[in-house]
Amino acid sequence: MHDLKNIIESLLFVAEEPLPMDKLRVIIETAESREIRAALQALADEYEQRGGGFRLLEVAGGWQIRSRPEYHEWIRRMLQPAPQRLSKAALETLALVAYKQPIIRADIEHIRGVDCGGVLRQLLERKLVRVLGRREIAGRPLIYATTKLFLEMFELKDLNDLPTPKEIADFGGNLNAAQENQIAPAPLEQPQSPSQAATRESCPSEALPESPAEAQASDKTENASEAGPSRAKTAPDESEEGMEGQAQ
Repeated sequence: MHDLKNIIESLLFVAEEPLPMDKLRVIIETAESREIRAALQALADEYEQRGGGFRLLEVAGGWQIRSRPEYHEWIRRMLQPAPQRLSKAALETLALVAYKQPIIRADIEHIRGVDCGGVLRQLLERKLVRVLGRREIAGRPLIYATTKLFLEMFELKDLNDLPTPKEIADFGGNLNAAQENQIAPAPLEQPQSPSQAATRESCPSEALPESPAEAQASDKTENASEAGPSRAKTAPDESEEGMEGQAQ
């Protein structure tokens, strides 16, 4: 058992992506599946008890050694990666794909009320979304779903680990309550002269931000490992044929 744990740990250390059970069974021919799983769980428990800089997690259908979130700041200082975060529009679109997949672009745009061509291309480039095929309806639109990298990024074993709507609502309620307790009342505005009022009315008002669709997904994205290179946004009138080529 001790040697089996060491073998598994060495394999996990050099693996560039989560190792699934079937691949471990092929590599370790002398051990049965239950023995490998027991060794993995024992190894994960040892990492937790030791409380070091790493932990062993089951993500994206496999097992992977990962650094602890509380030490990500020091890792970023060493690697000095370029800041890459998903926009609010990308997060909302990604959340819709995650919860509604398989889904077509028209359904996403119907729910969000805006064109999503450029956002979908960005998610395809970052390999968080993939093209499953085409729906056999008029126009044969592309069908979108999340990728294995999406599961890795959010530390999910599978799609069943996605938070439920109730969990998201509870999280949003707690977050709003905390913000209300921390934010002081805004000062009263001073009366304006007629010329000032006219100036303000002549300027276009600033667009109000949309309500966050996935507050929890946004928080986890900030701490997740980088999903891919940053790209400039593409014009929203991208054709679905171009997206299919990008996905391939």
